[in-house]
Parts: sequence; structure tokens; C-alpha cells
Amino acid sequence: MTTMKNLLLMACLILNCTAAIAQQDHAALKETVTSFVQQQTAGLPGKVTFTVDEIDRRIVLRPCSKVEAFLPAGSQLIGRVSIGVRCAEPKGWSIFIPVQIKISRDLLISARPLAQGQIVHAEDLSRQTTETTQNVGMTDPSLAIGKVLRYSVSAGYIMRADMLREPYSVRQGQSVRLSVQGSSFTLSSSGVALNNAGEGETVQVRTASGRLVSGIAGNEGIVLISP
Repeated sequence: MTTMKNLLLMACLILNCTAAIAQQDHAALKETVTSFVQQQTAGLPGKVTFTVDEIDRRIVLRPCSKVEAFLPAGSQLIGRVSIGVRCAEPKGWSIFIPVQIKISRDLLISARPLAQGQIVHAEDLSRQTTETTQNVGMTDPSLAIGKVLRYSVSAGYIMRADMLREPYSVRQGQSVRLSVQGSSFTLSSSGVALNNAGEGETVQVRTASGRLVSGIAGNEGIVLISP
């Protein structure tokens, strides 16, 4: 009986040792995630740095020869994100490995205090290298110059697209020319704009007859009306 117990004990030890050996290498999973993030962030502007978290040693996965990384739906490769790794074999497994991604970008900042409603000029802008975990800020000055500030900012403020708007091409109370263009005709009339609008934005107009119409603000006080 003792001999049988010893044999069973030895068998259990052997099986446990085999199970401990027959598991997916965590280092290989981290390398898969590292390669995936490097490939996916290669086209991002600026210098990308990231760190991949260690995998909990208590997680045991069976060996897999078809391991692939993926980005969960709705996730972005910036800031704190979990990268999925799955075994693409029958009865495969999947885990998620946290990654911290930072981007060092040469962003546009305000060179001086700027007031609400001010048109941005080249001398109003400067540059600052910033490490960020959010996809914010502008890098192309041509996208800011000529735009109007929606609110005041202090010097050194990172410029963003949502803080700028196109200059008004039509102002509230302004007399405008309505242009109705069809496939083979063009009609014109006049009216008064009821709201401010930049080029390409919707503007409400009261016509000379008192009718309210909506159109698209063009340049030089023209409002385009769909027939």
C-alpha cells in the first residue's frame, strides 16, 4: 500500500511538473504585444514611447503556435490601453495586456495671450515639444492661421482645432443675396441673415416677403439655397 501511495505521489509530481512546463511563455506574449504596438504606431506624428505591463504569473495558458495581437473595438493606441492577445487555434484563449503609450509631439501653442474673437496670425503662434497620453493639439500652423478664437487663452496654451472657428462670412442682421441654383437655372433674391455663420455653415434668412429659409453661407454675403 505504501509503495502504491509513493507511486501515486511521484506520478502527481511528474504531472504537475509537466503542467508547469507545458504553458505559454509570458515573455513571448509581451514580445507579440510590443511588435503589434510598434507596427500600429509607426505612422503617428511625433516620437512614440510605450511600456508593456508584466503578465500575472498566476495566469497559465496552454501553448499555442498561432498567437496574434489585436486592438479591442473602440480603443485607441494612446494613453492607457489594453491590447488583446489570442490563440487562433480551436479552443483557443485570449487575454488582455495593459500598455501605457505616450507621444512626444511638437505642438502649436499661443505665443502671447489671445482674446476671444481674435483672428490668429503666424506671430501669435509658437511651438513646444510636449509628451502626452492624449491625441490633442495642433501641429500644422496653416490649420490655425486665419481662424477665429472661440474663447480667450493665456500664453503657452496648447492650440486645438475645437477652440477655433472659421471667420464669419455672414453676420446677424446683414443683408444677404440668396442664390438658388438648379440643374439648368439660377435665381437670386435678397434677405436678412438671422444668425452669424462661417463659410459652409447653415444660416437662417428672412426674405423680403417675410418667409424664413435656411441656406449655406458662402463668401461675400451670398447664401446658397437648395431648390
